[in-house]
Amino acid sequence: MSVHPQEPRTDVQHLISKRQRKFEIAAVVLTGVGKFVFMDTLDLKLLFISVAIILWTAYVVYHSRRISGLLNYWGFRIDNFWKVTRIVLPYGLVFLLLFFVVGYYRDTINMSWHIIPILILYPVWGIIQQFLLIGLIAGNLQHLQENRERKLVIVILTALLFGLLHYPYTWLMFGTFILALLYGFIYLRERNVVVMGMFHGWLGALFFYTVVGRDPFEEVLGKFFG
Repeated sequence: MSVHPQEPRTDVQHLISKRQRKFEIAAVVLTGVGKFVFMDTLDLKLLFISVAIILWTAYVVYHSRRISGLLNYWGFRIDNFWKVTRIVLPYGLVFLLLFFVVGYYRDTINMSWHIIPILILYPVWGIIQQFLLIGLIAGNLQHLQENRERKLVIVILTALLFGLLHYPYTWLMFGTFILALLYGFIYLRERNVVVMGMFHGWLGALFFYTVVGRDPFEEVLGKFFG
């Protein structure tokens, strides 16, 4: 992970071919299809998440060694950690308050000790999701488009895809769509998936235990701790 700013972003982005960008977009879409097959249909949540994290981590490591400065360009960086945190934190606090208000009125608040390991583990999966959906989809579309003024269209399309991946859970689709709109604009300006992934993980965990009323710990790890 990058600690200090590396070479200018424009130098790195020109080292990534259009072919690689299109491949990455297709691979993310294929990962999304795998989510519906293995997580939703076959109920192999832990297996799918573990394999996805391993394969995409290997992809990041391989290409970051091949292209100097790529980690920084993709957003695996901490040099602007506090700057991005200050941007995201107020929105996060507002969303957190809304979660509990909506959960209270829907009577879906389901807090238990199970949330503790989820708050620890889910940010890892959150960083991967931000990298795939925001980094590789929005980031690559931004540079594949000749007209850079299409940022709004790119962010909306990415947010729609993010929401669609959480089908058929209506509240999750709505929540992830709204968050992806925010994350998309911030990412295209600041290029940091670490902060957004951590917030995605924490807010996602709290969203499950308040608005949705589901227990991800039981769904993913319950069979091992039952």
